[in-house]
Amino acid sequence: MARSVRLDAVLIQAVIAGALSFAHLHDLAAAAGQDGWKAWAYPVSVDLLLVAAWRRMRTNAENRDAWLWFAIALVASLGANVATAGLLDLHNVPSWLRILVAGWPALAFLGGTLLAHAPAPVPGPADQPYVESAPDLTVEREPDPAPELPPAEPAPDAAPPEPAPTASAVSVPPALLDHARKIADAHQAQTGTPIDPATLRTRLGVPAALADSIVLQLA
Repeated sequence: MARSVRLDAVLIQAVIAGALSFAHLHDLAAAAGQDGWKAWAYPVSVDLLLVAAWRRMRTNAENRDAWLWFAIALVASLGANVATAGLLDLHNVPSWLRILVAGWPALAFLGGTLLAHAPAPVPGPADQPYVESAPDLTVEREPDPAPELPPAEPAPDAAPPEPAPTASAVSVPPALLDHARKIADAHQAQTGTPIDPATLRTRLGVPAALADSIVLQLA
C-alpha cells in the first residue's frame, strides 16, 4: 500500500511540474511574438525533445549527442521558468530572446532528427546472454563387419620383360659420331683422360644409351 501511495505522489508531482513548465514556455513564446497556436507548440516541442534525448540516453549512455540535446532542452525549459518569474519584462522582450524563440523550431527539428537516426549501440560480449552449451557426447558403436571379398582370380602369366637395348644396338649417325669424336679428342687433350659417357652426354645433349654407344664406338 505504501508503495502505491509513493508512486501516486511522484506522478502527481511530475504532472504539476510539467504543467507549470508548459505554461511558462507558452507565456515566454507568446511574449516573444509567437501568438495563437504557435505559442502552445513551443512547450510541446521542448518537452518532446527532452523526452527523446532522455530515452536515447537510457539505451546508450555513452551517446554524447543525446546528452547534448538533453542539456539544450533542459536549459530551454529552465530558462523559461526563470524568465517568467519576474526577472524579465514580458511586455518588453529583448531582441536576442525573440531571435532565440524564433530559431527554436529549426534547432528542435535538427535535434529530433539526429536522435531518431542515431545508430543503435552494438551489444558487446558482456551484453549477450550466456547460453550454456551442452557437453559433447561421444557414442561408440561396434564397427561394421568387413565385407567378404570375392576370391581372387589367378593373375595371367606375366610376360617376360623385354631386354633393355644394349649400347652397341643403338645406331649412331655418322655426322654425330664425327662431332663426338672431335669433342672426345679435345677433352683428352685438355684432361689427358678419355671422355666418359656422362660428360659426352652433357656436351651433346643426347640420351644415356646413345652416349654409351658413342663412347664404345670411339674406343
